[in-house]
Amino acid sequence: MNRTSESKKSLYIAITNVLKSLLFPLFSIIISLFIAVFFVIWAKGYGIGDYFTALNDLVGTILNGSFGDSTRTLETLVYVTPLIFTGIANAVAFKCGLFNIGVEGQFTLGMLSAAIIGIIPGLSPWVHVLLIVLGGIAAGGLWGAIPGYLKARFGTNEVINTIMMNYIALYVVNFIVLQTPVGIKAKSSTPIIEKSAQLLTFSPDSRANISIIIAALCAVLIAWMLWKTTIGYEIRAVGINPFGAEYGGINIARNTILAMVLSGAIGGIGGATHVAGVMYQITDMMALLGYGFDGIAVALLAKSNPIGCIPAAVLFGVLNSSSRILQLNSIPKEIVYLIQSVIIVFVATDYIVKYFENKRKKKGAIVNG
Repeated sequence: MNRTSESKKSLYIAITNVLKSLLFPLFSIIISLFIAVFFVIWAKGYGIGDYFTALNDLVGTILNGSFGDSTRTLETLVYVTPLIFTGIANAVAFKCGLFNIGVEGQFTLGMLSAAIIGIIPGLSPWVHVLLIVLGGIAAGGLWGAIPGYLKARFGTNEVINTIMMNYIALYVVNFIVLQTPVGIKAKSSTPIIEKSAQLLTFSPDSRANISIIIAALCAVLIAWMLWKTTIGYEIRAVGINPFGAEYGGINIARNTILAMVLSGAIGGIGGATHVAGVMYQITDMMALLGYGFDGIAVALLAKSNPIGCIPAAVLFGVLNSSSRILQLNSIPKEIVYLIQSVIIVFVATDYIVKYFENKRKKKGAIVNG
């Protein structure tokens, strides 16, 4: 009976903790919609008494633009998939107490590796797709390893290093596309990848493909690694308390590099599968695509939980995919960015509140000691 009651109590505590962790993100989403409705009222000339009409317009347009029919639903998946990868990549870094702004560059290098590997002729689809995924892992992992090593060896700030490496990645892509035989100079792009390198799509008329399945499997695998393996335990321990982890025999430098490599590798897979499943080539880039930066918001909303990155990516993907429909319905597409910004502000506020709570508890423990 005691064991049964203890197991029930543990289950109750676990469920309660999950619900508490979901409460603030859900609250931030509700508040963001509440604020966004006022801009809809302003844009469409409603009176303040038409608040719920404006709310219905906003939510209805977003849902219709994202899930109105099978074509729109599949197109929404195209927006969601890279955000799952970049969200998980950022979540891994967060778990180790790192801020990997460089997921954008790692995603970009993954795209480049897929564009190069994808033009190799004469391979079977199974081998070709596997090589593309492995190429994305290698390119993204290497790009993450560099700032990870600099952080571990010299204590340099990973935020500054990864921001710079984003733009180095951009110029590496442009150099290879424009200045090497890999690119087609007349088109400022690489050739279309071989059919054997292209991921299977869900419909002939849609760009949605099996990369979303790969992303979901990646989320499950990383969650299992973080909470069920020694590697994951050490990464989380370093993120929670690096000095305590070091006192317990955990190598901080090794886990810092490992977390950045894992983060970069996941971002690299996202970029590789984006080329293999959606773009089929890489062009001269005037600016970064932004998936890595959006992945930061996804990871924050998911509270750095890889599984939580899936619904968080769906939310941001839905908002992005519906922006054009919003514009057609006389609702400024900038409302999408407003909603995303408010969500991020509220989630960040939650982290700040918890930071000061923990600081107060530590101060109280020292005084009492």
